[in-house]
Formats: sequence, structure tokens, C-alpha cells
Amino acid sequence: MPDIRATTLDNGMQVVTDAMPDAHSVTIGFWVDAGSRDETPAEAGASHFLEHLLFKGTETRSAHSIAEDIEAVGGDMNAFTTKEYTAFYTRLIDEDLEMGLDILSDIMWEPAFRPDEIDAERQVILEEINMHEDEPSDLVHELLHEALYPGHPLGREVLGERSTITAMTRDQIAGYFTTRYKPPSIVVAASGNLDHDGVVAGIVRRFRGRNGPAPERERPALQPVRPLIVQHRTTEQAHLVVGMRALDRHDDDRFALSILNQILGGGMSSRLFQEIREKRGLVYSVFSYRAAYVESGALAIYAGTAPARAHEVLALIDDELEKLATAPVTDRELAVAKGHIKGSLALSLEDSAGRMNRIGRSQLIHGEVMSFDDLVGRTEAVTHDDLRRVADRILGAERVLAVVGPFDEDAFAARVA
Repeated sequence: MPDIRATTLDNGMQVVTDAMPDAHSVTIGFWVDAGSRDETPAEAGASHFLEHLLFKGTETRSAHSIAEDIEAVGGDMNAFTTKEYTAFYTRLIDEDLEMGLDILSDIMWEPAFRPDEIDAERQVILEEINMHEDEPSDLVHELLHEALYPGHPLGREVLGERSTITAMTRDQIAGYFTTRYKPPSIVVAASGNLDHDGVVAGIVRRFRGRNGPAPERERPALQPVRPLIVQHRTTEQAHLVVGMRALDRHDDDRFALSILNQILGGGMSSRLFQEIREKRGLVYSVFSYRAAYVESGALAIYAGTAPARAHEVLALIDDELEKLATAPVTDRELAVAKGHIKGSLALSLEDSAGRMNRIGRSQLIHGEVMSFDDLVGRTEAVTHDDLRRVADRILGAERVLAVVGPFDEDAFAARVA
């Protein structure tokens, strides 16, 4: 991988770059190994709160000046929080690389945490929670995780709870930042028309954070799943997710699981889409997806349908899972799934933002960035025997059903009897 280089600084922070000499843009991201699973119950939502607050500025930059400076050169800036990491990034034309490093370094190492801005952003987050709860097709996935990981940090809502967001103090937020945002917990990723050594020197020159070891991530024992979770809502659709625990993020079978997921419900040619939507017209949206964490993962199937058809759709999902568990995948299905995964990966690497996202996430989660050829090779190497092994490992696990719609739990009690 001649264009991808990685350097570990003396303080433990990692810098990884992907040079694109023909590009006219650069995308820079700070990836932090801290997410909602790392919060105490009293801190629930702190990672996401920080994501908002770092954009509120430093002692020398206001939120308005940051936004104005980025937009004045046609750039964009954003961030996101997950259960296990948080990322901040900006995309600019290549000649503005230094400005991007300036702004991101400022907000990462010298956030102001002004009390009035904390209170204003607190209200923004409470509105975001309201908006999230008004979207049952989003809410049902959080319910699934609550049921898959009861009493575990992975079951916690990334946005936090109204009570914790309302009560969270400046000192709590600043303390979480000081503890979690240490150099060994951070990967700086950059892609585009850039020079690796120049980016490394720029990061070293601008560093003003606190050195120290990365905090240990707690890994409490997983408890038995909760088979059924229903939230009553007067909705026009029943929002259903069937899920089960799956592979962790380092498992060698993750490439086979990606293909199995693609065959099951990863696209328009998938079994779920063809059987439930195309053949029977019972849904507008049906798909499957996988998630992977440090010690576990999930395979899940979502469908939105009329409440009167909920049980019919669930029966069809059960049928497709049973077929996948017992009958072989066809050669054509395997070839189509491999082609989709390879093509999607290639298309995602067409711009600096997609490439920054890949190298940042890979370096943070796996400690390395696999080349495109290696990823294609691992995908191509998956065999029918691999798919059977993964199906045996996962599809026999206890299933969870999460529902948002005009029901109570008694409507689905037979599934867990």
C-alpha cells in the first residue's frame, strides 16, 4: 500500500494517511476510542454531548467563526458518535489543509466548555432525543440493543437519557473529556492530496493536550438476552426487528458474515427483499444488517409493515432464517454477494472522505489498514463451507424481537412462550 502510511507519535497518538495525488481535496478526521459504552450510568450521553460541545469553540474561536471559516472555502465539517467511538472531521480543498489542521486541533485540545453554551447545547440534545423518539423506525433498533444486551453498556442509548442530559454538569463533561481524550486513544486520519510527513509534523506542532495512558475499557459480563421488547405507539406501521448476537469486530469469520448478511437482506436481490417485498408486497422497507463490537456483535432484520400484517411478516422472516440455517446458498447468490461487496468498497474509495473514513476506522478498531487487494482477497476466499460454519455459529442463537407500534407484549407472547 504505497499510498497509505501510519506513524505512532511519542505520546501514543497515531497518524494514518492515504495519499491521493490526483485529488483536489483533503479530508481530515480525529477518531477517538470512546463512545456510549464507556460512560457510567450518570454520564449516559456524555460522549454525544462532547461531540456537540467541541464544535462550540475554544477560547479564541467561536462556533460561528469555525463554521464561517470552513464554509468560506467551500468546506464542510461534522462529527458522529457510536457505541464505541467518536469521530470529528472536515473536508476541504487541498490548499486549505493547514487551516483544517488548525481548526480540528484547536477544538480537540482546547475546548472552551462555556457554561452558557453548554446549557444551550443541552437544549439542542434534548430536542434531538425528542426527534429520535418521534422516528419509530430508528427507535426500534435501540430497543433491539437494549434487549440484546440487558444491563450492559452496549444496550445503552447513544444519545443518553433526558434525566442524565438535564443533570450533567460542566465538571462532569470536562472530566469525561480529560479522562477519555488521551493521545493513545486517538487516531488522526487524513486522505487526499497531502504529504504524510507534513501531516505528522503539523499534528505534532499543534498538539496541546494532556499526555497519559489510555483508560481501560470495561468489559462486564454479558447477561442473557431479553427475548421480547415492545413499545406501544399509535403508528400507521408496525416496526419490527428480529436480531441475535453475532461476531465481535476481530472475528476472522466477519468476512463470511458480511456475505451471509448480503444474501439474507443486504440489497434488492436479497432473499428478504425478494420474498417479502417483491413477491408479496407486504412491506416498503425490509433489510438486514450486522454490527460488531469489542466482545460481541449483532445480526438483525428490520421490516416495516401494516400492523395487521406483522405476524405474517415475522413468519416469513423466520422462514428465511430457517432456510439460511439449513439449506445451502447457491453459487449465484455467493457470486452476487461477493460482487456487491467488492463493488461497494471500490466505489467508497472514489473520494477523500470515503478513504479517510476507511483508514480512520480501520486503524482505530483493528490497529491496521488492510489494502483494497487484501480486502478483496478475503472476500473472494469465502467458500460455501465458510458460510455454513458462520450460519451454524449465529443462526442458532436465541432471537430477540423488538417492536414499535400499536401493540402490547401480549400480542407477541407466543413467540417467547
